[in-house]
Amino acid sequence: MANVVRAALVQATWTGDTESMVAKHEEHAREAARRGAGIIGFQEVFNAPYFCQVQDPEHYRWAEPVPDGPTTRRMQALARETGMVIVAPVFEVEQSGFYYNTAAVIDADGTVLGTYRKHHIPQVKGFWEKFYFRPGNLGWPVFDTAVGKVGVYICYDRHFPEGWRQLGLGGAQLVYNPSATHRGLSAHLWRLEQPAAAVANEYFVAAINRVGQEEYGDNDFYGTSYFVDPRGQFVGDTAGDTKEELVVRDLDFALIDEVRQQWAFYRDRRPDAYEGLVRP
Repeated sequence: MANVVRAALVQATWTGDTESMVAKHEEHAREAARRGAGIIGFQEVFNAPYFCQVQDPEHYRWAEPVPDGPTTRRMQALARETGMVIVAPVFEVEQSGFYYNTAAVIDADGTVLGTYRKHHIPQVKGFWEKFYFRPGNLGWPVFDTAVGKVGVYICYDRHFPEGWRQLGLGGAQLVYNPSATHRGLSAHLWRLEQPAAAVANEYFVAAINRVGQEEYGDNDFYGTSYFVDPRGQFVGDTAGDTKEELVVRDLDFALIDEVRQQWAFYRDRRPDAYEGLVRP
């Protein structure tokens, strides 16, 4: 397997309906494939608005099954068409009353390798997610994809270091962090937390944020999506903060071993001393 992986992400504006939103992401994926990308990831609930700005039962209409729902099936066909791995975050309904903030990971041949369900669910102004989502219950899977070992951590999860570490212990080389975060709330953390997680766990992180304002609230999503390497350095420039953008970067996975040998954080872990971290 080549050490250099060309990876892509999309920060997108909401179009107003699911069909055009999915179609727009399909076109971004085709362009990424033309530019040689082997993997692409989309933003949190990419096929819908960020409806969690309000608490209204009408928004359960955005939910669909995974992997047997229409969006995941379209993403499977897109993966087969482009030969890319796809990380596709959607609002999942497992059964009546069981809803999750989920990302499907689809291999380059269209196989759904599995899903990640968001563990940490916020319930604060503008982010009323507990109204819609149950906490994730599938652990922190790391998926063995055509480009390498890939994990997912969704939005609010990024504030909690434990899941980042679990993904590292699972062998992740690249972790996608699809998000929806707005100006003023945590913008100063956006350039801190994911680079810090990349350093602490010595892998690449793809941080994706929505961009623009949507009809269900005042949140102003500021984009600024990026890739960051295991040294905490941005890979190329970050995306802008006002416009939709496709970001494609080359990630040298050989840097992971280099950093782990140099900094040796995994060697010096002390799990025997960490029991207190999980006490109630």
